[in-house]
Amino acid sequence: MINTEDTLNVAFIGNPNCGKTTLFNAYTGANLKVANWPGVTVEKKEGKFNFQGNEFHLVDLPGLYSLTSYTMEEKLSRKYILKEDVDVIVDVADASSLERNLYLVLQLIELGKPVVLALNMMDIVEERGMEIDLHRLPEMLGIPVIPISARKRTGLNILMHAVEHHKNKTFDKIEHHHKNGNHIHNHHEEFAVVYSDDIEDKIDLIIERLKAKYPDMKNYRWYAIKFLEKDEEIIDLYTVSLDDIVDKNYEMEIIKQKYDFIEEVISEVLVNKDLKSASTDKVDSIFTHKIWGIPIFFGIMALVFFFTFTVGDYLKGYIESALTVFSELVAVFLNSIGASDFICSLITDGIISGVGGVITFLPNIFILFLALAFLEDSGYMSRVAYVMDGIMGKIGLSGRAFIPMLLGFGCTVPAVMASRTLENRKDRLRTILVTPFMSCSARLPIYVLLSEVFFEKYAMFAAYSMYIIGLVIAVIVALILSKIDRVKEINTLLIELPEYKSPNARTIFIYVWEKVKDYLTKAGTTIFAASVILWVLLNFGTEGFTGNMENSFGAIVGKFLVPVMAPLGLGYWQVIVSLISGIAAKEVVVSSMSVLFNIDNISSVEGMGRFSAILAENGFTAVNAYSLMLFCLLYIPCAATIATIKKETGSCKWALYSIILQFGLAWLVSFLFYQAALIL
Repeated sequence: MINTEDTLNVAFIGNPNCGKTTLFNAYTGANLKVANWPGVTVEKKEGKFNFQGNEFHLVDLPGLYSLTSYTMEEKLSRKYILKEDVDVIVDVADASSLERNLYLVLQLIELGKPVVLALNMMDIVEERGMEIDLHRLPEMLGIPVIPISARKRTGLNILMHAVEHHKNKTFDKIEHHHKNGNHIHNHHEEFAVVYSDDIEDKIDLIIERLKAKYPDMKNYRWYAIKFLEKDEEIIDLYTVSLDDIVDKNYEMEIIKQKYDFIEEVISEVLVNKDLKSASTDKVDSIFTHKIWGIPIFFGIMALVFFFTFTVGDYLKGYIESALTVFSELVAVFLNSIGASDFICSLITDGIISGVGGVITFLPNIFILFLALAFLEDSGYMSRVAYVMDGIMGKIGLSGRAFIPMLLGFGCTVPAVMASRTLENRKDRLRTILVTPFMSCSARLPIYVLLSEVFFEKYAMFAAYSMYIIGLVIAVIVALILSKIDRVKEINTLLIELPEYKSPNARTIFIYVWEKVKDYLTKAGTTIFAASVILWVLLNFGTEGFTGNMENSFGAIVGKFLVPVMAPLGLGYWQVIVSLISGIAAKEVVVSSMSVLFNIDNISSVEGMGRFSAILAENGFTAVNAYSLMLFCLLYIPCAATIATIKKETGSCKWALYSIILQFGLAWLVSFLFYQAALIL
């Protein structure tokens, strides 16, 4: 029988990528509810879980590294766990990166609430040949430490058992090897982290003042530490005169002493760490070299594109053949049942040609994401952010800004959302504006099609150049924006470089499958709808249904805009209509060209040959093609990205600003390239 009156409120918290959400989902299952915090775009997840007759209300808080209350996530998470109705805090820590995760653990312990440490990813610790002393660690921290594997669903019941029995306890017996005999109190038996005598004396004095003015305050020690750190939020909330005690900001000293304690903990509980760290340092001396680090990154990405084209194109041939057979079978079937020309054209020329033209690029997308997943899970991508930190600082952005930009290689929507981790609002806005210049996977079908048609054996280099140009443009725009904003103070990147590990097959499979599924879902929804709408626009005109696209609504719009695009070498109404349809989703540009030029299976050898011949008849050369690739790289982001920018900035103005900036820049860059190419 479930006791609903005694629901236990449990907050899940932890560093990003610690497996917290996987653990949370393992408990809540179908009872998961996702929503935004009131008034902000940071996501929160809630769910219920029944264990041994008791009901647990679980809340999955945003991933963060500390509770210093700088970023939006930190502010919201700290505000939530300070609420009195939070009974137990479960800190999910990546056991393979224990040193990094312990800083948040120590901050949570100081809150004075019951904390249970869930050591996740213990299998990775074993894989690396390391061991954690699970007897000594809880002795030094004074809280329960439960080894689990969210991925393998082991240790879950033991964790909830510990949560249930720890709900009214703030700490267990703490055992340190050292004693502090000078201080008036023997704090080593009371607190995990004990600071220097000078700071401890100040904490005691502040506590006395707070008790006198706020007798009902909970956990005086935590608030005293926040006053020493000059935490603006706490200072504004509690007005107490401390000028004679807090003579400066002690935040850096407190952080340093916390890390001194973390080093002490690691030295006592982590076995064989030095051996693994030595091999990681040896590899990092090459990959994070101040001169060779960036060229190595571009070299690795070039290798990724080599496989994306060679292996991807080989596999693509099979899909093209299957699509051709399928299209012919559908046409035969429609004719056999006496379907009208209208229906036959809609299904074969509109839907199959449009959606199929995008699906054929699935192998290229698959290879790209497989490579990115491999680099991410091996620990290399963290090095890229570290290597780029110096450049980011010079262009007026925090080193953290390169992380959303890296995500932009996959999809711009989550990349824009990742800008939330930046502390400064202006920093976030500049990052949001430049992130769409990174070539997302949706643009890859455009690059593959145009480069293979017009650049043949140099196709890989033509497509790869788009990624380099996008990155360069993003850097230039960020630099200009920082000069306009007169940025002086730059927040450098603080990031722990994880040890290298062999990528986990299951992790890579899940990552790639999610991306492929998103791509196929988009093909079955957005691209399907766009293909139907485009077919209608190209088969209907002012006089109704027309068999001549030249008289269609689409042609009327395209021809109207020809003077605007002609200086770019893109003065073809079919190309213009394709670009307009690409605002729905960038992949639609390819499917639109398939419909507009009436080419079945445009990505096949026959289709590309016909496509090339049609364009050549109209004077469309490799120069025009490269100008088109540049325009597709830089012009208006997709509808989903525009909506996300509006949501993240909370302003239609910034979304409109992004549209104007990108279209203007796309027009200018393509214009300069095309005109220079004509002169040369």
